[in-house]
Amino acid sequence: MLTIHNSLTRSRQPFKPITPGEVRLYVCGMTVYDYCHLGHARVLVVFDAVVRYLRQLGYKVTYVRNITDIDDKIIRRAQENHEDYTALTARFIAAMHEDADKLGVLRPTHEPRATRHIGEITALIRTLLDKGYAYQAKNGDVYYDVSKFKPYGALSGKHLEDLRAGARVEVDEAKDDPLDFVLWKTAKPGEPSWESPWGAGRPGWHIECSAMSMHCLGEHFDIHGGGLDLQFPHHENEIAQSQAATGHTFVNLWMHNGFVQVDEEKMSKSLGNFFTVREVLKHYHPEEVRYFILSSHYRSPLNYTEGHLLNARAALTRFYTALRGLPPAAPAEEQDEHSARFMAAMDDDFNTPKALAALFDLAHQINTVRNQDIRQAAQLGARLRALGGIVGLLQGDAEAYLQGAGGFDALSKEEIERLLSERDAARKRKDWAESDRIRRRLAAYNIVIEDGPGGTAWRKV
Repeated sequence: MLTIHNSLTRSRQPFKPITPGEVRLYVCGMTVYDYCHLGHARVLVVFDAVVRYLRQLGYKVTYVRNITDIDDKIIRRAQENHEDYTALTARFIAAMHEDADKLGVLRPTHEPRATRHIGEITALIRTLLDKGYAYQAKNGDVYYDVSKFKPYGALSGKHLEDLRAGARVEVDEAKDDPLDFVLWKTAKPGEPSWESPWGAGRPGWHIECSAMSMHCLGEHFDIHGGGLDLQFPHHENEIAQSQAATGHTFVNLWMHNGFVQVDEEKMSKSLGNFFTVREVLKHYHPEEVRYFILSSHYRSPLNYTEGHLLNARAALTRFYTALRGLPPAAPAEEQDEHSARFMAAMDDDFNTPKALAALFDLAHQINTVRNQDIRQAAQLGARLRALGGIVGLLQGDAEAYLQGAGGFDALSKEEIERLLSERDAARKRKDWAESDRIRRRLAAYNIVIEDGPGGTAWRKV
């Protein structure tokens, strides 16, 4: 049975959907004012693997991942660029989709944008005002009154008194309590705005996700996910405003993936250790980046180093080397120990590192039997691809990966093939010195030659 760690209860629990056979899942997506970084990539890949596995188990999954296309950062960046905010967000939404597609991330069922749900947002704010959980301040902004929601802090484990002691209030804020958060912001001159009962303005960030998730999935759904940095205050505020509005449970289970670190330090622009997805993809195959993300448990910190990316490359090289040259086949019908171990690991709170370990053992078995029974090796190879596909791995062409990993530097594929042809000719005339010279030249470009009964193969390392 699938068990998942619930951030709200701080414990693992058997997963039981609200509606048998169906899963409704919401994940906080990108604020689109810049390119996706590795932290975004982790959210994209982790929850893509979750959705893929839930579907493998037979669930009908409705997956919603929102886009925040209006907020202070977007407005500020658009002003700096002297462009309309809609042009800015359109450009970075396209870039996000491009990055996600390269990483093998499936598109969500729904991808709502905040600016397209202003009606639902204002209706939710009106409900909170009517129920006494919100108020309009003297400056025109509408705030949520945190003191009215008694369970506030349950998700993050924070206490109101401690939060107030460390709270800071901006000079231009008119809220009653330092912890109150904005639901509707009065527009400043020149800013994008929408009409509302409280004047022209725009929604606060927290209310957007409550309105969009409930619009797409209903007032009560199964799973809400996102990065650990969103647990407080964003997800805490979502719970407060949603449950205050509806009077019942908002989400059954909360999932949070861990931070991305760079050489053991939290990734941040201020530290100068900030990497965008497209920067990393200049040096590494997208599947290597995906493997790197899945090689750590989703709740653990993910430490980005060159060594870890090279380890991912080495791992995929082992897998695709095992798959190389196998004839097409269907997986054996009976479940084997590798499949059982893989599924058991995924059932254990989506433990992808343990699942990948089962795949390594399967690849080793392929290499062990391929010279004795190619049919069995092919069936095992089909099993390896099928299991890898559950988490979005090992679906590429083995030859293409092995000959393309890491790029070709100064040698084109045509030049490599020409040198191999010259080496074959040298070997036929027993010119071993020339054969070795060509091998050394190729090795200088990180190209490994493998001579076998079926001829010579090569791959990048």
